[in-house]
This record gives sequence, structure tokens and C-alpha cells, in this order.
Amino acid sequence: MQYETKGRSILKAISWRTWATITTAVIVLIFTGKLTLAITVGLLEVVAKMGLYFIHERMWHRIGYGKKEIPSFILWFTGLPASGKKELADRVYRQLLKDKLKAERLDSLDVRPLFPETGFAREDVNEHVKRAGHLCAMLEKNGVIVVASFVSPYRESREFVRGVAKNYVEVYLKTTPEACERRDTKGHYQKAREGIYRDFHGVDVDYEEPRSPEVVIEVDEIGMDEAAQKIVSFLKKNVINQGK
Repeated sequence: MQYETKGRSILKAISWRTWATITTAVIVLIFTGKLTLAITVGLLEVVAKMGLYFIHERMWHRIGYGKKEIPSFILWFTGLPASGKKELADRVYRQLLKDKLKAERLDSLDVRPLFPETGFAREDVNEHVKRAGHLCAMLEKNGVIVVASFVSPYRESREFVRGVAKNYVEVYLKTTPEACERRDTKGHYQKAREGIYRDFHGVDVDYEEPRSPEVVIEVDEIGMDEAAQKIVSFLKKNVINQGK
């Protein structure tokens, strides 16, 4: 997923040889006491060894031994509204970027404006999730790790995404509608109870729990930092470093 460019190899060669040449010149000066000789040896060495170092780096770049391809995958967060999907997915995404991995972040709030006519009935929600799944799968095929967070309340559309993905990791945020409503600072649950929102999962429509998610986060029993670390540890053990 990452590779060493020729420009980077050249800069590394220059920085390394600058320090090494200074060291060589100082040693020659100490042993001979001749400044001119020390400078001459240093200049000859820097030209010769910079070239050798560059060739050495590019040769090793062509050799496959010891390299490991980091697979792309779809990390799919699902759970009730206000279960903490977005916050937790954001934390994991930032950690993947910190680890220098090529990742993209998709959230339902980002994707839904692309399909403004999509409603909230079961068939509409399933269609929306399938579209998002196709988008994630396209990114995955191009070597991108996708961190996606969608309520995705129905098993059939989640299984569809699993089917189009090459590597799919489902993270289920397990909690209750009551706990989510207490966390709901935007008042969505209240609006659903008042009839302002229709087809709201956790109020008038059931959320279908995943049968076999790769990771289950007990939202009401674990902090966000610990939850993020649990997910990252799972990824490193079962996906990123698999086969090492």
C-alpha cells in the first residue's frame, strides 16, 4: 500500500552521506593533521557512496523478500442511532492514519446527501446501505481501507455489503434504545416519539442485531478509548498483520 519513491531514496542518501562524510573527514584530520587531505577524502567519499547507496536502495526496492502487503478492507460500524458509531469510527480512523495506512472515512450523514430522494422505509434504507456498500467495495478494490458508520438496521443489506467486500469486518455497538435516548443530545428519539420522525429505529421500528459480527462493543460497559483500542487490536491481529 506504501512504497519508497526515488526522490525519497535520494534525500535519504544525501542526509546519510552528509553525516557520514563529516565523520570520515574528522577522522582523517585527527590521524593526519592535514585539513586539505581530510576535505579531499570527504568529497570523494560522498560522491562515490551516495551513488552506491542509491543503487543499493533501488535494488532492495525491487526485491520482494521481507515485504508484506497490507490488505485493504471495509470496517463497518453498525448500531442504533446515538449508539456512538460515528465517534468510535472517527477514533479508529485517526489511529489508522497515525499508523500511516491508506484509509477513507464514510458516514451515513456524508453519503445520504448524494441520494436526496432516498426515504426511510425498509426498502429505501436497504437500497441506501447497498449503494454505500458498493462505494466502499470500489474503494477497497483500489487498495483503500474504508471506515464506514451506518445504522444499517437490517441484516439483509449488511450481508449484501459483506458479500461485495473482499475483507469485511463488522463492528456492532450493542446497547439499548433507552441508553441511546439518554445519549441523544439532538433530540431525535424525542422527535420520533412525538411523530415528527417516522420509521425511526429504536422507537417505532426494530433494529435487527447482527448474528455474527467480528467485533462486539458493549457501549454501556466500556469507554470510547478502550473500545477503539479493542477494535485496532483485532484488526492488527486478524487483518493487518495476518500471516506475519
